[in-house]
Amino acid sequence: MYHLRGVVLPDGVERDLWIDDGRVHLHPPEGAEDARSLRGAFVVPGLVDAHCHPGIGPDGPTTLDEAAEQARRDRDAGTLLIRDCGVPLDIRDLQRRDDLPRIVRSGRHLALPKRYIPGLGLELDSPDHLPRAVADQAADGDGWVKLVGDWIDRSVGDLAPLWPDDVLAEAVAVAHEAGARVTAHVFGEDALPGLIAAGVDCLEHGTGLSTDLLAEMARRGTALVPTLINIENFPGIAAQAAKYPTYAAHMRALHAGVSDMVAAALDAGVAVHAGTDAGGMVAHGRIVDEIEALHAVGMSPDRALAAASWAAREWLGHTGIADGAPADLLVLDADPRADLSVLRRPTHLMLRGRLID
Repeated sequence: MYHLRGVVLPDGVERDLWIDDGRVHLHPPEGAEDARSLRGAFVVPGLVDAHCHPGIGPDGPTTLDEAAEQARRDRDAGTLLIRDCGVPLDIRDLQRRDDLPRIVRSGRHLALPKRYIPGLGLELDSPDHLPRAVADQAADGDGWVKLVGDWIDRSVGDLAPLWPDDVLAEAVAVAHEAGARVTAHVFGEDALPGLIAAGVDCLEHGTGLSTDLLAEMARRGTALVPTLINIENFPGIAAQAAKYPTYAAHMRALHAGVSDMVAAALDAGVAVHAGTDAGGMVAHGRIVDEIEALHAVGMSPDRALAAASWAAREWLGHTGIADGAPADLLVLDADPRADLSVLRRPTHLMLRGRLID
């Protein structure tokens, strides 16, 4: 059993916490007098990476052991809850491990042949097969389905949508009827109206979003995970796409406008959550970089932290710090709302009530 006293976020109230049998207690349980005292001044619910890929590496799909090591790196950076946002292997074994972050699985990316990174997604033979594939992924996952909304179409030399609007609407309805939510990868502008009108629950990246579309997202309650530290790779992607100059110029323009887009999303009232897109081009364990990037484009420190902690946890159906809640938390020696870099130096990291130091 552990005991600590500190300012608990987001409430900002100083209180005593006891950790016993993997859970938080706001009142001393039996045997509290023998609890081990922990040093710390601020207590934060475990961080969340809402767009993460344990199971994808720079060369494509990894082994399960490599995926476990990726998740461990995320954990050591304070990420105690992951939404996998699409992986090409079955990671249920990682979910069963007490030493790794909690994981919400989104199953496989749903794409079309030659319209996504080879080997990562399920490539459907026809767009008309999307509703059936969504039903299968909804049945197999943890309440999320991941679509590839747009990707380069080499026949036109630029980003283009993958799915007709009517098929999208049917597929999203199928997911919702099954109790699942739908998120979609999307970089450019053209796929966005159809995705939003179809009722997707979240957009990943969303670099092409306009003010009007952001207002519609806010009205519908559609969330955004902008993955800012991944968008930093757009100029490099463009530099390697000399064969497709229109696409390259488009990617550079989307990169140039992303800060204004996220600021506009915040002004519109869109729920923005933190995700690194770790796997592939982004190393695991960079959630604090993403939090700081969100702050740099206009989020207050408190709101940027919420986007990767208590607000994101609530969005994904997980509790923060409350009586009887799972003890997944960071203990800090200073207020992260005053200095986000404190998140890089936790005094204690606790997962399922166990210290990970």
